[in-house]
Amino acid sequence: MIGDAIAGWIGNRIDRADGEGGALGAIAGVLTWKAAKKIVPAAIVIGGAAYAYHHFTRGRETAA
Repeated sequence: MIGDAIAGWIGNRIDRADGEGGALGAIAGVLTWKAAKKIVPAAIVIGGAAYAYHHFTRGRETAA
């Protein structure tokens, strides 16, 4: 919840930089934060699995 508030505040400040309102930036900031909370951990897990697969298949090729 605090992360959503911080993301909204940052998005608001970025959107105000052009001299217009800040509501759209706040919404964009919150949506970006919510997406990042799901995408980043998934990318870490997928990347770790890909590295493990690469590591173990490379080990088998050199042992054979």
